[in-house]
Amino acid sequence: MTRTLFRDARVFTAADPAWAEAFVVDGESIVFVGDADGAPDVDEVVDLAGRVVLPGFVDAHAHIVKTGDALGQVGLTDARSLEEIQRRLRAARAQAGGVVRGRGWLFDSVPGGAPTAAMLDEAVRDVPVFLDANDYHSCWVNSAALETLGITRDTPDPIGGRIGRHDDGTPDGLLYETAAQQYAWAHLDAQATDAQRDAATDRIVEAYLASGVTGAVDMSCDELDLAAFGRAASRDAMPLRIDAHWFIANTGDDERNLAQVARAVELARSETPGVRILGIKLVLDGTIDACTAAMRAPYADGSNEGPIWPAERLLPVVAQADAAGLQIAMHAIGDAASSLALDAIEHAVRENGDRSRRHRIEHLEYAAPETAARMARLGVTASMQPVHADPAIFANWAAQLGDDRVDRGFAWREYEDAGAALAFSTDTPTAPHEPLHNMYVAATRASALDPSVAAVQPEHAIPLERAIVHATADAAASVGDGAWRGRIARGFAADFVVLDRDPFSAGPAALLEARVLRTVVAGRTRYAADRA
Repeated sequence: MTRTLFRDARVFTAADPAWAEAFVVDGESIVFVGDADGAPDVDEVVDLAGRVVLPGFVDAHAHIVKTGDALGQVGLTDARSLEEIQRRLRAARAQAGGVVRGRGWLFDSVPGGAPTAAMLDEAVRDVPVFLDANDYHSCWVNSAALETLGITRDTPDPIGGRIGRHDDGTPDGLLYETAAQQYAWAHLDAQATDAQRDAATDRIVEAYLASGVTGAVDMSCDELDLAAFGRAASRDAMPLRIDAHWFIANTGDDERNLAQVARAVELARSETPGVRILGIKLVLDGTIDACTAAMRAPYADGSNEGPIWPAERLLPVVAQADAAGLQIAMHAIGDAASSLALDAIEHAVRENGDRSRRHRIEHLEYAAPETAARMARLGVTASMQPVHADPAIFANWAAQLGDDRVDRGFAWREYEDAGAALAFSTDTPTAPHEPLHNMYVAATRASALDPSVAAVQPEHAIPLERAIVHATADAAASVGDGAWRGRIARGFAADFVVLDRDPFSAGPAALLEARVLRTVVAGRTRYAADRA
């Protein structure tokens, strides 16, 4: 194996000490970090000409194949009016076959925040249109899509979801939560071919490596994703370190719910090519933007939603998964949902005894004041996404709450102060997958989507160094790998990224223009800008 010295660098180690000038890679591991003069004998030397080196980013909450799929769809996040959305759909229809797919639209880009099928019909009437919301908790469809899906006034709402309806009961074109999953997404999954899923997987692997991501955690893995990861591994096209949580749907029946947990246990205890199955994923509520997150107090319009998983269904699933040693990740955006998640974990502790655990709560966009301390006491990781606080998309979020709860939104510092583990991620494709933009929002509370938008609540920003630790070392620790990856330290995996500029000296704004020059995974250069 070749032993390589990387020297003349600004190495942020995410360890102690935080900075170094050089490091040595031997095979897949780092064997020395410090000054070049103290390095051991090597076979080759790479002079980095003062470039910044970071640990490889670990996207601790992502939807991997779905992101690859989304990268090939019509982007709508920056389409800030109905007219622009319709214009892009007409252009897409001119090139599309039998369906038009788009992603990322925002509620406040639509008149009254109330999308309808008729609005889409004005642009595309002859083929089905499926548009995933920016938070991927709603799907907006046209009349042709409703017909294709067989959704009528007589179609029942699924557990944990809702079909939007006009006053006369006819469907209006918006599918919320599990209605989007069970109707739109299930149909689209059934229509997709393995070749299309493989192309999506290749697309996100390439995009991740070019942006400095060396590992990711898939947060809704299913049989189709599992097969796609396996095929990628078989053709040596999966250089990323992929971990996954098996998605568990609330069927309303304990036996069927627990059977899904048993499948996750089986996968976690077996060899799964291309991916390591760690545990289960439960979606306890929706989103604040769509007023479907479970809150203790109503939204500004007086509405509220209960949890997708009521306690009587949730507790048996969490207890069984915990007993089997699975990691449990629970999506909980509203304060009622995160409190329910912690109640379930405390129930599992009582049922299964006090032992080592590493459970997680995902998102925590608005949580009760006591939540961080409870999580620290229970050893639960706060898995959060700075890009969800981007000011360019913040106004609608704030308007739905409409009171002083907004002031404690995305309160990353609360978890740090309480001593809870905090892991940063993107939740792509609900937000851009690029980690440098994620770090910009974390360090400034300013917008990476639209830099002309003023920062919102900059007092909640955290120093860039800490943000990067949360997205590298702490993200690796969130899946149990904190002792061997996520840092540039002796004995750690040689996963690292070289940047073309220094955001530490130039300021966080440099992150918006910075390019990744090299991404190394397990000692192998998997992306180089001069070869891109």
